[in-house]
Amino acid sequence: MTADPTATAPGRRRKALRAAVAAAVGVGLLTVLAPAAVAGPVDFLPTPGCHGAVHLAVPGAEGTPTEGTTAERAAAERRGDWTAADAALAGMTGPGYSTSALAAVRERGRLVWRNATGVAELATGEPADPEGAFRIGSATKTFVATTLLQLVGEHRLDLDDRLECLLPGIVPNSTAITVRQLLDHTSGVADYTQDPAFRFDDPDWLSDRRYTSYRLRDLVDLANRYPPAFAPGRDWQYSNTNYILVGMIIEKLTGHSWNDEVTRRIIRPLGLVDTWMPGDLPFIPGPHAHGYVKAATGPVDVTVLNPSMAGSAGGGISTTADLTAFLDALLGGRLLRPAELAAMKETTAHGEGRTYGLGLQRLDTPCGPFWGHAGGIPGYSTMMLASPDGRRAFAANTTVYDIPDPDAANAAWHRVTTTALCGAQPTAAVPDLARMAP
Repeated sequence: MTADPTATAPGRRRKALRAAVAAAVGVGLLTVLAPAAVAGPVDFLPTPGCHGAVHLAVPGAEGTPTEGTTAERAAAERRGDWTAADAALAGMTGPGYSTSALAAVRERGRLVWRNATGVAELATGEPADPEGAFRIGSATKTFVATTLLQLVGEHRLDLDDRLECLLPGIVPNSTAITVRQLLDHTSGVADYTQDPAFRFDDPDWLSDRRYTSYRLRDLVDLANRYPPAFAPGRDWQYSNTNYILVGMIIEKLTGHSWNDEVTRRIIRPLGLVDTWMPGDLPFIPGPHAHGYVKAATGPVDVTVLNPSMAGSAGGGISTTADLTAFLDALLGGRLLRPAELAAMKETTAHGEGRTYGLGLQRLDTPCGPFWGHAGGIPGYSTMMLASPDGRRAFAANTTVYDIPDPDAANAAWHRVTTTALCGAQPTAAVPDLARMAP
């Protein structure tokens, strides 16, 4: 892969970028499929195909299906043929909804399918790498929630502890907000991403501000410029600030950065060698697809940015293989005690929060419920899901760029998910995946 020019000389490109992005469209931190993408065909994309498909043989792939649920038996019956999943993945890049799309499925601890379509970089046309890394956005929240719940299991704190006792005076209503309400987004704390500093369609952000370094406290201070959305526990609203506060709690209780604690407790023990919590390092290590934002004059490469703007709410980097391994371990009970894992799946009683637990989201599919999290950060959109016991896990990333037809793009994204997990086409029962990350 050729070097990213922004990685070596971001300063030289700033003047040109300012002119190029006067009408750019930003991709929010929490967008799964850019709903605000500007219509218009992508006529400069090389014709993408399926590159590097991996169809891995596993025990039980031939002959009688393995025992288990109906969904598991159906999955076993189709292990030897992933043609439909390959075609569904190509349906993201072929029509130009994204420049690349990567996905993988893990069954009973082993990868059984992994593929990539599209291109890693528009300038070179190099095929996307199935093993490539990407920014995972809010899927980071599941790692952070797991780390905090490990501390709960160690009796370092309780889910009903008040925020005021942990971080005195940090936000309005801190005396009434509980740790649980931070994790399930019922705290009412304002979302710092509403601040104009995070307008990703702003030419100044695309040329300069995306390199800004933030401390966790800086992001909370930005949130405090805005009033609470509601009284704690009275409603549900997704707020990235909740998980910035969770990161601060982890740091106070452990004496280590949230990045280091997630690495020590989850990444290293599971051997997730391609997963990083990079702090303020702006580059994606190793092979990776580039992410783009659409401007009036064409695509702006936003691969290089300072992930501290997302912090413990969305700054992670991973691969499809590592994300499926993480969910396999988490839902399989290898990272949390039964009590904390059960608490993670307790969804709220408020509105759209009815499918949101403690850092886990539930998606109901034609072959049953799956748990995981969606995530987005400029240039990248991620989905990771697994069966309730973790034995079947799916992860995908797409570099959404320009979507002429958002409904068709969402249908294509549904098709990738349901075909990979269920071997089925999407039905009316499948909710809009864009709702997975408000």
